[in-house]
Amino acid sequence: MKVVAIIQARVGSTRLPGKVLMDLLGEPMLGRVMARTLRAEKVDDVVVATTTESMDDGLAELCEVRGWKSFRGSQDDVLDRYYRAAQFFGADVIVRITSDCPLIDPDVIDQTARGFLAGNADYCCNFLPGHTYPRGLEVEVFSLASLARAWQEDRNPSWREHVTEYILHNPTRFAVLGVGAGRDLSSYRWTVDTPEDFLFVTRVYEHFGHDRFTWTDVLQLVVDRPDLAEVNQHVKQKVVV
Repeated sequence: MKVVAIIQARVGSTRLPGKVLMDLLGEPMLGRVMARTLRAEKVDDVVVATTTESMDDGLAELCEVRGWKSFRGSQDDVLDRYYRAAQFFGADVIVRITSDCPLIDPDVIDQTARGFLAGNADYCCNFLPGHTYPRGLEVEVFSLASLARAWQEDRNPSWREHVTEYILHNPTRFAVLGVGAGRDLSSYRWTVDTPEDFLFVTRVYEHFGHDRFTWTDVLQLVVDRPDLAEVNQHVKQKVVV
């Protein structure tokens, strides 16, 4: 089976516009996500899925310059964008990554992929039955068949914007599996939605001076330096319903 990680990305973020192209220790934030995802051993290919909107032309050009595989699709119907990208690149299994997670960890990606591959599941993620990893390490893995079924059957535009909501809201129709961190670390916020979030990840990268640190390295850092975690502790996570 061909496992393809699809990183969804666009510059039109409502809370922090242009964040995917913001400089993170000399590299666009999307570049950091791409580099870390590429190190996952269970992933055969990595693709950036952006939109056909003119505002994302620069993002598409960055992919071309860097030699990153990319696909352009609907801005709002992200489920359709994923389905068409998965078809275009011949994916049997899709790993969903979002571009606002520059601390995404290859080992966490591999753990979730292994859970999917070993569990005879249609869908596997690392935030069911509840979040245990820090926010910003979310990984979803699902079959092309499950994605196709959601693409065909989902009639809720707000669900389609978030790709896998139809699967998550129909656990009796899909074999759903969750893998966790082993302890509750969900109070830590490592995703980027606001300037405070970006300041936090910038300080993490400045501390290490490279991007080959692990998520457990970051965890030890914030344990040793609780002032770092306080930078964006007040930011509220957007809730999908």
